[in-house]
Amino acid sequence: MRPYYQIPIIECGEPLVQIPLELFAVESPHPYQKLGANYEGHSPYYLRQTVITNLIQAQNYLQLLHPHWHIQIFDAYRPVAVQQFMVDYSFREALRNRGLTETELSPQQQKEIWAAVYEIWAVPSLDINTPPPHSTGAAVDITLVNDTGEIVNMGSPIDEMSERSHPEYYLNSNQEYYANRQLLYSIMLKAGFQRNPREWWHFSFGDQMWAWLYNQSHPQTVMTARYGRLTENTHTNFQ
Repeated sequence: MRPYYQIPIIECGEPLVQIPLELFAVESPHPYQKLGANYEGHSPYYLRQTVITNLIQAQNYLQLLHPHWHIQIFDAYRPVAVQQFMVDYSFREALRNRGLTETELSPQQQKEIWAAVYEIWAVPSLDINTPPPHSTGAAVDITLVNDTGEIVNMGSPIDEMSERSHPEYYLNSNQEYYANRQLLYSIMLKAGFQRNPREWWHFSFGDQMWAWLYNQSHPQTVMTARYGRLTENTHTNFQ
């Protein structure tokens, strides 16, 4: 159980809105669609309205420091079904990387591999009290693209299941990678986002993780989440 699931959700009802992709760099086609994830004909590039507003603000902060650089959007709103697909895919990849098959796994090996998967991936929960962050429309996975269109080197790819994904991993070993991660963090923090402590690329605004992290750094505050899991009935603007 993630510690942020203790945070109450007071859903504000803000709609999902399509991200104005012309303002950002974008991974195309969407990386999970390339793997076979089914978004049921919808675009994956949606977020809550205020999250988009804040993301644009972060991009403006970036361009004050580095004109012509852009935030690149890797992933945004993720239905729970896609969360399940990616969890299952990552489990299979972890098996393949270890040269194992599921039928030959010992109980201990299975436990260790699932632990590695859930180090990165939230449980694809349908419980309204424990939604995966991306299924709220509040979380976005991003990196940076420089003025020549090259992805800025962060020292590890998005979604890598290893300690290199931890934001502080390169603090004492590679100042270039660490500085790039800190640049991304600084512009997002200034725009109101919080960063997943386990993933250099994952930022959110308004969900349980965001509120929990905010409360950690502001002990005098009791912040609640404003965005919960979206259902077919609550994201009518999703198209």
